[in-house]
Amino acid sequence: MSPTATLQAALSELLGDARLVAEHLPATELKLWLIDAANMARAFNPEETRRILEEPPYWCFCWASGLVLARWLAEHPQWVRGKRVLDFGAGSGVAAIAAAKAGALEVVACDLDPLALEACRANAALNQVELGYSADFFQEADRFDLILVADVLYDRANLALLDQFLSRGRQVLLADSRVRDFQHPLYRRLGLLDACTQPDLAEPAEFRQVSLYYARRAQRQALRSHLPLMA
Repeated sequence: MSPTATLQAALSELLGDARLVAEHLPATELKLWLIDAANMARAFNPEETRRILEEPPYWCFCWASGLVLARWLAEHPQWVRGKRVLDFGAGSGVAAIAAAKAGALEVVACDLDPLALEACRANAALNQVELGYSADFFQEADRFDLILVADVLYDRANLALLDQFLSRGRQVLLADSRVRDFQHPLYRRLGLLDACTQPDLAEPAEFRQVSLYYARRAQRQALRSHLPLMA
């Protein structure tokens, strides 16, 4: 079964009438297989709601943070050109695909969800790029120039990962629209950008404001050099 057929079958199990459509992302040259916006316009019955909550199909949306990263890389290809890149929590693969389009030497889409990796495969084919795939970030070697992270802080438990990203890459570029009290000594904010999840979920305006953060390993090493030695 092709990746697209696998995704359609999984989506149909959640919502019988749901279908995937290839959609152009606004202000980009990219296309993704996304859930048809018409499927989001009706009310869900209790059983459908239960299934969606138990196994959210994150991979059939392009979340605002991922869209911001894709646009940023298209406008600033020097961030990835000729570099080895890993997209953490890749979801639909939009950031990974944008990195490949911008001239990255290698791009690995990493996600725990097998369906997300299938979505990355289907979307990579749709955009005619090649990606590598990984289901376990911590099994990857410390060999990447840049770790991309988009919209993984919706669960505040994931804030602990901020200290881990630099264990596999020399730099991190992170986009987030959820954490309003973001504070971390390794990360500095590059800017605040506007984007809307596709298809539009009519999210509050605050979730359309995406912060872009940057960290690099040299900062971590410098910070450690100023910390007191532990016994």
